[in-house]
Amino acid sequence: MVKAVVGANWGDEGKGKITDMLAENADIIVRFQGGANAGHTIVNDYGKFALHSLPSGVFYNHTTSVIGNGVALSVPRISAEIKEIIEGGVPMPKIRISDRAQMVMSYHVLLDQYEEERLAGKSFGSTKSGIAPFYSDKFAKIGFQVSELWDDEEALREKIANVVLKKNVLIENLYHKEPLREEDIYAELMDYKEKIAPYVCDTAALIQDALKEGKEVLLEGQLGTMKDPDHGIYPMVTSSSTLAGYGAVGAGVPPYEIKQVIAVCKAYSSAVGAGEFVSEILEEDVADELRRRGGDGGEYGATTGRPRRMGWFDCVASKYGCRLQGATDVAFTVLDVLGYLDEIPVCVGYEIDGEVTTDFPTTARLKKAKPVYEMLPGWKCEITGIRKYEDLPENCRKYVEFIEEKIGFPITMVSNGPGRSDIIYR
Repeated sequence: MVKAVVGANWGDEGKGKITDMLAENADIIVRFQGGANAGHTIVNDYGKFALHSLPSGVFYNHTTSVIGNGVALSVPRISAEIKEIIEGGVPMPKIRISDRAQMVMSYHVLLDQYEEERLAGKSFGSTKSGIAPFYSDKFAKIGFQVSELWDDEEALREKIANVVLKKNVLIENLYHKEPLREEDIYAELMDYKEKIAPYVCDTAALIQDALKEGKEVLLEGQLGTMKDPDHGIYPMVTSSSTLAGYGAVGAGVPPYEIKQVIAVCKAYSSAVGAGEFVSEILEEDVADELRRRGGDGGEYGATTGRPRRMGWFDCVASKYGCRLQGATDVAFTVLDVLGYLDEIPVCVGYEIDGEVTTDFPTTARLKKAKPVYEMLPGWKCEITGIRKYEDLPENCRKYVEFIEEKIGFPITMVSNGPGRSDIIYR
């Protein structure tokens, strides 16, 4: 069967830990979209790792880690990550890269940086990893697919010349930067070919064969519903679909094969980058305290290191996020972090133009939204190490059950610590 692990909110929900945990019983783990612009922090027996391109199943010997065709493949980043985990004592994982994936080029990164620089105070808060220029080129049909690295040299050079011509018009006239050189782009592609050659195959066929053999496939999403280009807080979104439904496209599996969708929610909210964030904590000392205590070593972007914007749990956004993901299960993470609070605000509605709604609005209306909070009593103790739900403090259980009722989706996993084993099944 196929399971998908996806984010219900803005990303940074703790998907890496949940994937790492579920990978123990999986045969193939697939990254199906996104690029190295966001990361997963994982704590296991090998240590603490921040993955940006590799699937979170690389820590198991029995798994195959697949980079699907929907991924923005950064060859330098994935090469560096492989080296990093091996140097960290992890055995060399079995990695396969789709021959239909496309590559993030050095000029995509430059164009991302140039555009953020040009927009200045009105920028999108990009991680400057080249993701938006990459996907723009993919859909403009001028991206470079992995399979093209083995194309006829003349045909490849002809395509490079066309791409360089178009890019240099932009680079020289809008950004006033140094133009690209065709020979540099060809050399870059040949370098990428050498680096990824051992891993390239038809991954969709690999996955289909595995399913016929009754093997388990785990799809790993990046970011969360609020960053989806169609259903998220547009335009403060990413450039590829963050929804489980896209997993079928980005991995090359039939949609009916996805039997379980685990939507991951934090016990509070956080976001990196610009955009509307209704339940954001505006008192900086309160936000900073939660940021300092949160995540594993604080709430800072795994890719950028930027401090995350902090907020209370948002039932409106989470209900919407789980619905769009088609959640069969909710994994509720970092519950242990809230143990220091006397009482905990929970956003249960949005007030817009004097009316309260529990339906997540479009961006124009979201800009007007004010949070409606209910206060829940805290449990004022440490819960890490508890393995049975009934052993949690009463107020802690009430917090979980209150949120479960408000979002309307079953919370079947509760994470109460950063380690792989810090999980409670309900």
